[in-house]
Amino acid sequence: MSLVHAAHAAESAEAFRDIPIIDLKDIDNPNPEARKALGSAVKDACINVGFLYVKNHGIPEDKIERAYSASKDFFSLPVERKMELDIRKTSNFKGYTAILSSNNDPLNRGDLHEGFEFGWEEIQARINDEKRANDGVMAGANVWPSDLPGFREPVLSYYHAAVDLGRKMFPLFALALDLPENFFDDKTKNAAAIMRVLHYPPQTGPVDDRVIGIGAHTDFECFTVLWQEPGIQALQVLNKQKEWIDAPPIPGTLVINLGDQFARWTNDVFKSTVHRAINRSGVRRYSIPLFFGTDYDVKLEPIPSCVSPERPPKYEVVTAGEYVKERLKATYGH
Repeated sequence: MSLVHAAHAAESAEAFRDIPIIDLKDIDNPNPEARKALGSAVKDACINVGFLYVKNHGIPEDKIERAYSASKDFFSLPVERKMELDIRKTSNFKGYTAILSSNNDPLNRGDLHEGFEFGWEEIQARINDEKRANDGVMAGANVWPSDLPGFREPVLSYYHAAVDLGRKMFPLFALALDLPENFFDDKTKNAAAIMRVLHYPPQTGPVDDRVIGIGAHTDFECFTVLWQEPGIQALQVLNKQKEWIDAPPIPGTLVINLGDQFARWTNDVFKSTVHRAINRSGVRRYSIPLFFGTDYDVKLEPIPSCVSPERPPKYEVVTAGEYVKERLKATYGH
């Protein structure tokens, strides 16, 4: 079945009720048939759901735990010290976002979380990093708290591990699109990946549905690699029947969801699915998403196999950097 026919079949099928779990144990298997079978499972999830859990992802638990601990230390700082790194002071959307300073859903009053955002940087920092040479409209350095020396290294270490996983996922997405495994190699040379560490305070008192952890939205990039704090339900995914499906943390897994760059690239064959997070657990919640996109100078032109006379191109062609920056401006209001 062609990709276009598979997309049409998915659009007329029943709405999903759960999110598939995919085992990545064969992601490095030298047997191409094993990788092809894995790509087929990824294809089904991408066309029908837009979300998947992955196990055997290869990131050590202690690396995740160190980033989680460092995140808690950062968010424990006084507000005025965090505000010294306010994201509105930078042109490339790096730094701290205060509670209610972002709004992912225009119908809501603000997102009830605080975050810290950063992009590619070698752990041993380099003044002229060639991976940042073509960032264009997203160019600019990270900012870091000067008085919290134990923060930068653990979160950057996890960032690099998540980027490595993302790089391994691109060949699977290529196989899922019936493309050569190396199709995305020349489009993802510079790690256009943004990580956010997030803190959701407990939402107590009267329920106001216009103020939730993060409002209903789609992600901007190709896909997101998400770690969720164990034991706390918050993430929900919207199916086509407008039902919110819980996506709880599952031990030993990460969540991967597709974003708008892939939706535009695949002419909506791959689904960029609306989701939200509501923390009504009564306790603080932490999560760490990595938003992995194509290089900022790459044009998001529809892949030919995702276009047909019955499914003409749906989107204006823009560069990845232009698209991400416009979405960030809308979210943060600058």
